[in-house]
Amino acid sequence: MERRPRRFRGRALAALAVAVCAVTLAGCAGGRLGEDGRIGVVYMDAQGYYAGVRQGMQDHAEESGRELQLLELNARGDASEESTFVDVTASAGVDVLVLSPVSATASIPALRLAHESGIPVVCYNTCIEDEAAREYVTSYILGDPHEFGRLLGEAAAEHFEAEKVDDPKIAVLNCEFVEVCVQRREGFEEALFDRLPDAEIVANQQGATIDEAVDVGERVLTAHPDLDAFYGEAGGATMGAVRAVNSRGRDGDVVVFGSDMSTDAARALADHTVLKANVDISGIAVGRMAGQTVEDIIAGEEGGEFVTNAPIDLYTTPEDGSRWLEEHPDGIP
Repeated sequence: MERRPRRFRGRALAALAVAVCAVTLAGCAGGRLGEDGRIGVVYMDAQGYYAGVRQGMQDHAEESGRELQLLELNARGDASEESTFVDVTASAGVDVLVLSPVSATASIPALRLAHESGIPVVCYNTCIEDEAAREYVTSYILGDPHEFGRLLGEAAAEHFEAEKVDDPKIAVLNCEFVEVCVQRREGFEEALFDRLPDAEIVANQQGATIDEAVDVGERVLTAHPDLDAFYGEAGGATMGAVRAVNSRGRDGDVVVFGSDMSTDAARALADHTVLKANVDISGIAVGRMAGQTVEDIIAGEEGGEFVTNAPIDLYTTPEDGSRWLEEHPDGIP
């Protein structure tokens, strides 16, 4: 599609800068536009993993030696905010759009618009439905969610085998409004049931944020007094489960297998009373990978594999938790 006139793009970009400042309240302290590339970046929220992606993108931009500018939005899980941002960036003619789409279906029109406006799209962590992604998305940076869950399922099985528990009862606190979390659970269950066929998933309820997960976790503990463990599919679910166990005085009785590292998760793992294992994809690493992908696209070096695999890390010991804290003094994963 033909790119828009520079005068129009300049007006739209100015409007975008105002909009992004209003939403993110950061990264908009003036300055000239990126001479070597303008990149629209959408974060699904501002915590944990996404804070790491933001740091990685910014680090890459600063270290690249090029005049790259990031135009950023925290979509706060809102598909309408995401859509508005993509619409304005398309009008502004940014060089590349990088995002973790809020919805596999509701985000399709926004990515179609970017594609039809001639803007390459890079997904990370989540993306739209596969058929649409293959049509509208240039590259997808993804830590295999099935493998992510499988590693944690293996860790859970090892724990219960060591404890001589052949039939653990496990409750899942999920984030399954995004497809990657469904795939995480499937990998977890596959590994768990392969080694402990008598294990049982007694509940699977949404608890993506800490407050939500604490509330749901406490209700699950009441409904299932013989519960052995929680599986948290994401960071909020993990720490909500830990806090629910703590608040009900079930420390050492009910354990947690979690996802997504943070300072609180690392401390809980170092303590090792409740949190026994945590699996993580470094947001900083993904942000750096996204930055390199963007540079390759701007340089015209497209044509590699559609999916780029992000590394997955499993943490299972108190020493792992302590080491993570030493390596991440700012708490950004």
